[in-house]
Amino acid sequence: MGCFVSTPKDSGGKRRRPGNIGEVAVFVPGLRIPKPVDFSESLNDHLCKSLVERLTALRTRIVVMAGQEAPSITRTRRRSATQHGGSTLSDLLQALEDYLPVLLGLVKDGSPLQHKVQFTWINQEDELEEVGMYSAWYEVLSVLHLMAALSLSQANLLLLPRTSSDGYLPKVSEESRRSAIDILLKGAGYLDCAVKHVLPQLPPEHRRDLPVDLAEGVLRALCLQALGQQGVDIQLGLAIDSTKATLAVKRRLACEMVKYWQQAQDNITNLPLANGWGEKHRFYVKWKYIEAKVYFTFYVCIYSLNSKKAAWELKYNALKVVLSLSVTSRCSILLSWIDLLDEGNTEKSHGMAVSSLQAADEYLKESKRACEAFNTAVPISRTPPLWGTMKYLSEKIPKDTSSKVRINRDLYTYEKIMETAPTLPDFALALKPDEYQLPDVDSSWNHENVNKGQTGNNKG
Repeated sequence: MGCFVSTPKDSGGKRRRPGNIGEVAVFVPGLRIPKPVDFSESLNDHLCKSLVERLTALRTRIVVMAGQEAPSITRTRRRSATQHGGSTLSDLLQALEDYLPVLLGLVKDGSPLQHKVQFTWINQEDELEEVGMYSAWYEVLSVLHLMAALSLSQANLLLLPRTSSDGYLPKVSEESRRSAIDILLKGAGYLDCAVKHVLPQLPPEHRRDLPVDLAEGVLRALCLQALGQQGVDIQLGLAIDSTKATLAVKRRLACEMVKYWQQAQDNITNLPLANGWGEKHRFYVKWKYIEAKVYFTFYVCIYSLNSKKAAWELKYNALKVVLSLSVTSRCSILLSWIDLLDEGNTEKSHGMAVSSLQAADEYLKESKRACEAFNTAVPISRTPPLWGTMKYLSEKIPKDTSSKVRINRDLYTYEKIMETAPTLPDFALALKPDEYQLPDVDSSWNHENVNKGQTGNNKG
């Protein structure tokens, strides 16, 4: 099956940790870096020289690029950012995409070659500095993880606010936000593929020995991060800027934000994340989960105060669908709409609005504390200047809370506020990762390039 090797953190390895990673809009755990591999020693008796040399060249290119660029990639470099997220990141991502189809030849049809080569990577979130396995599937998993991390890095560059040419406060353009959505859904697709199609290929003993960087919980949490904050969060920002988006749509997006971040936190809560990056990762997920609650409770408040309008918005947008149904179905739906008019009950709606606003204010305070904990955790970081929706909420929520509950302020303890905070409705999440499939094995893996002695050399 192949063996597992690891290097303790005090063994004098080459794990490099930046002390400061600058501004962070999208958190990226330190990039795992591959160590050199001598393919010729393991594969010369099984593959033709040209194929061995190609594998060596493709992987060496990644080793060199990752080793040189990883320290700078994890620090904010505004000057290198382009509308597509930075040329350095794109070059390294392309190198990984070029390598993957050739690498997959080692696992084609369950080939025993998958256990011939030892692949070693330097970790960032695990206590062990590096982990090596005689497993080509471990290499595939590591490549997908790095591809996803590079996607998150690209999104981070795109989502850092920049001063506009008209001299207004820093902001993120709509073009950058839409580009970030595409990139993050693609990154989520890499991670989704890793969990569903690569992890199952590893035998149980190998899965137990994986570094925490590649643990299923971490992979799922990163995938949910991409979907939650930078998929739903960006879409919510765009919806808020749009006059066409209904209150129901905004509330639904805010609900989805909370759900994604809640699931991300559930996936990493009990994992042994360590060594700075891991602890910082945990702080980040906690912060964004609390921040998502700010959005949710605030939009429940707004929805409650405008419940009549929201109910009619919902019915208006559904009318086109209803008209296409049978008479019986139409009657059934029209009767159900009567219940929506209850949302116009002023006393009930006002009570929900006040309790939601109070909860939003408490979550906002808690979010600021969680943000500070994240930024001060090593490697230290900074939060970009507030802009857009969060800037608006950070100013409006405290002001509205102060004015609306001033009279009975002494009655509102933290415990009472949390008891009456709105609960999250139960619904299926709509946003999914882009579907990513492992590429076909490269054509260089034809019959002529595979040594006929391969089977015989594996008998012993």
